[in-house]
Amino acid sequence: MAIAFPEPLLNGSARTRPAGVPNGDRIPLCRPTVPDSEALIDEFRDIIASGVLTNGPRVREFERRASDYLGVRHCIAVSSCTSGLMLVLRAAELSGDVIVPSFTFAATAHAVSWCGLRPVFADIDPETLTLSLSAALRAIGMRTSAILATHTYGVPCDVDGLTAIAERNGIRLFFDAAHAFGSRRGDTPVGGFGDAEVFSLSPTKVVVAAEGGLIATNEDVLAERCRIGRDYGNPGDYDCRFVGLNARLSEFHAALGAASLTGLDERIEYRNALATWYREELSDVPGLTFPSIPEGSRSTYKDLTILIDRDLFGISAAELGSRLAESGIETRRYFDPPVHVMRAYQSLRAGNGHLPITERVASQVISLPLWGGLTRTDVLRVTAAVRDAQSLVQAG
Repeated sequence: MAIAFPEPLLNGSARTRPAGVPNGDRIPLCRPTVPDSEALIDEFRDIIASGVLTNGPRVREFERRASDYLGVRHCIAVSSCTSGLMLVLRAAELSGDVIVPSFTFAATAHAVSWCGLRPVFADIDPETLTLSLSAALRAIGMRTSAILATHTYGVPCDVDGLTAIAERNGIRLFFDAAHAFGSRRGDTPVGGFGDAEVFSLSPTKVVVAAEGGLIATNEDVLAERCRIGRDYGNPGDYDCRFVGLNARLSEFHAALGAASLTGLDERIEYRNALATWYREELSDVPGLTFPSIPEGSRSTYKDLTILIDRDLFGISAAELGSRLAESGIETRRYFDPPVHVMRAYQSLRAGNGHLPITERVASQVISLPLWGGLTRTDVLRVTAAVRDAQSLVQAG
């Protein structure tokens, strides 16, 4: 099934297609790249005619193709990344504390809490904005059973360093890879690191199934427990082995997800080209910086995020977002507020200490539009609006 997206890079530059955002129109933060609708409707008709609507042959095919792409032994399709995280934590039979970054989407910590575990928030690296090795090490205590790190915006964590810490302390290691299907650490795809990695397939991601998630692991026992767990913990005889949940993926979602795998590397290549254009156009703006990507790694650029130093730029990230909105440009503040200051986690604040880097970064971040239909002209419009916002401050 063909996927519609801008033509791939040629000789180091990308061709822009005419289907970008018309000049003067609103530029959304993101839009999903989906397969040809007519072909998908035909497949949906076949699914309906088959009478198998969930957890059937298309789910198995999607899992097989995802496993092949990621180079892992097992992929388990689930209803969401959140349910996938809940399943791996439950399947691992953990207790006590799990170390998580606070600079992440709330679902990372929610999964820990739903499993009856206590999230212990740790600070981030100021360059990559992923979990800090030193902060993770400091957070380990007698009750710690696992680390759950996040590949923030699709930037791979320091998986080698985290693996060494986990092995040295005899604890499990998992990754919230919601943003990172297609990311690479060197030549190795994200997916096979730690005990398991869990991906999201929601509309803002690079691989889209409308809703859904994928658990990737090389551990046979963990994989089998996750397969049973997504169906209430029932292996088929209705004698539930443990307390699972309904986290099955429908055949419709699997068909869309499998189609979305086609052309994935070309789409990621194009997203990286868009990110390069952003960097080129904004590289000399005072008070504006970009998170770094480790040498040799590839990010999916699920989000194109910049950091705004109010003292040097002239206005805050929040104020910049308001001015861009006036120009018809949608933005988000991923991730402000960080999880540890959310009302849902107030009871844990006293025991987690101060997270200075997380709190500073959260006050500075703003994510700019980036999606498969964006063109260089659109990027120039966004970057010009950023510059204009600063120029108004200087003129004032």
